[in-house]
Amino acid sequence: MSEPITLAHSPDADDMVMWWPLCGMRDARGNPIEGDLGRPSIDTEGLTFCGIADDVQRLNRRAIDTGDYDVTAVSAHAYPYIADRYAVTSCGASFGEGYGPKVVVRADCTADDLSSLPVSDTQPLAIPGRHTTAFLALRILAGWDMPVCEMLFSRIPEAVATGECGAGLLIHEAQLTFAALGLRQVADLGAQWQARTGLALPLGLNVIRRDLDVRHGRGTIGRVVRLLDRSIRYAVERADLSHQFLLLHADRRPEWRDADLVHRYLSMYVSPMTLDMGEAGREAIKRLLGEGYGLGLSPDPGSIDVLWP
Repeated sequence: MSEPITLAHSPDADDMVMWWPLCGMRDARGNPIEGDLGRPSIDTEGLTFCGIADDVQRLNRRAIDTGDYDVTAVSAHAYPYIADRYAVTSCGASFGEGYGPKVVVRADCTADDLSSLPVSDTQPLAIPGRHTTAFLALRILAGWDMPVCEMLFSRIPEAVATGECGAGLLIHEAQLTFAALGLRQVADLGAQWQARTGLALPLGLNVIRRDLDVRHGRGTIGRVVRLLDRSIRYAVERADLSHQFLLLHADRRPEWRDADLVHRYLSMYVSPMTLDMGEAGREAIKRLLGEGYGLGLSPDPGSIDVLWP
């Protein structure tokens, strides 16, 4: 096959480490590093993969608008919009298993729950995107529509700390670092969701185009799903190399120099459910999207098609 398989993912640590065994390690400029690690570390069965890192909301929007990436990370909330073109892979998803996105305010704020958030038209809630699962979960759990401002996830802590926004919805590593910026947690959406439903909160999904076999030959989907699974398992078994890869990008994400923080974050979001969501993962997705549909917050998800290796 001449054309590479495009593999789009978010720029946070869990997505970054899952795919270097399949794509080879790339430096901050996107160039392969020297030596064996600059090449795929697993047998790719004759396929070539092109890794592409981008903000999750942009990935959501691209999957909805054009759907051109062969494999892409998306928020679980985005799946009903793309289910006709993409299926979910059993590996590569992230679940909040009693933890998850956090709603924060400044430390001097007196708000103590979602009903008392100090948000207004002039000081809205900062969110990482309307199609993120964090925002869907917030709307379900809060039970009221609040003024929001979409911005890049990495800008949200500062926007709250400076008073630009009255509160913020945090995803990625900011869930672990917000206190150092003078912020205080009001709600952990993953904890609230599990207390309410008894289920993990599905956050990010890995999805694959349904037409890969037509475009690249019979059996391509099965091969790709098998290789995705193999790549994640390889990365997990070689945690030191995975952190070494993150350090190549530490100028952009200095928090990745903190090995303890990276370990904590990866233990949360590269869990056994990331290796294989199982039926429990499928049911968790079905419950979240079903509630969203029932409240008129997202389209009917239909059946949740999950592909196993």
